[in-house]
Amino acid sequence: MLTLYHNPRCSKSREALNLLETQGVDFRIHRYLETPLSLDELQSLAARLDDDTLALVRTNEMEWKALRLAAPSEQQCLEAIAQHPRLMQRPLLDRGDRAVIGRPPEAILSLLDEA
Repeated sequence: MLTLYHNPRCSKSREALNLLETQGVDFRIHRYLETPLSLDELQSLAARLDDDTLALVRTNEMEWKALRLAAPSEQQCLEAIAQHPRLMQRPLLDRGDRAVIGRPPEAILSLLDEA
């Protein structure tokens, strides 16, 4: 089952949602700001990404800059997201065995092509 980690206030996230609906794909929406992921869930999600863990972080956000981490470890990145869910990059599509950050939103379609 596909899971879209979604922030309805984000235009890119809304574009990804629209792409999935247009494709007629069965998926569920996880509004991660309303229901944040635990550190364990974030570790599991990060392991399924092709990108490094820092790609999962929205580094331009005020909360991230306040941490002043020059060379953050994977653990520091995940702990920051766990404490500040707004830091998680979006949109993100998770297939259970692989996850893709939707930057650009069309990148999520790669998971559909492999299915």
